[in-house]
Amino acid sequence: MSGGTARPADPGERRRVAILISGRGSNMAALIEAARDPTYPATIALVLSNRADAAGLATAEAAGIATVIVDHRAYRDRSAFEAEIGRALDAHGVEIVCLAGFMRIFTADFAERWRGRMLNVHPSLLPAFKGLRPHAQALAAGAELHGCTVHFVVPDLDSGPTIAQAGVPVLPGDDEASLGARVLEAEHRLYPEALAAVAAGRVRLAGSAVEQVPR
Repeated sequence: MSGGTARPADPGERRRVAILISGRGSNMAALIEAARDPTYPATIALVLSNRADAAGLATAEAAGIATVIVDHRAYRDRSAFEAEIGRALDAHGVEIVCLAGFMRIFTADFAERWRGRMLNVHPSLLPAFKGLRPHAQALAAGAELHGCTVHFVVPDLDSGPTIAQAGVPVLPGDDEASLGARVLEAEHRLYPEALAAVAAGRVRLAGSAVEQVPR
């Protein structure tokens, strides 16, 4: 299922999730750990990487999760690369996609096909500090509060509607490494909570806004 909009979740149903990574996949590991709970509303059906040397692949395999490598360098353009990703997602019955350090930018067509069903975590309180090195941006701006955001993916980078955020104070003496480490801890808590809300049907994308669904 690679098109259309999110369907309502049935009570007790576990939605099939793919996690896309390019590296060690620490947020991937947090999602896998959350999904070990049989009451969690999602199951991790696939971990896909665009890099064969991504350390997170071994973590996923050790957890008994199917893995697929789709090396972007093997395809003539982004459309061909994304078509292969789409085939892998379809083959594993994926309903929701979670980006977890996936270092490729999708075309507008791919983002729209997964609209409302593709999530990303970004290490800032969006819309502040989009793009690369958000911790450095926060420090340079003299921010007193930093954090992370889980959002739905749209064609514009780091611009999708917010599902959840967690604030992290900027402490005296912080540098990129120390601030980034605390933000990452917050990501590991926030991402499983946000995925659970979407998978359970408590949160959905309605037009260009996030809608809370009454229970």
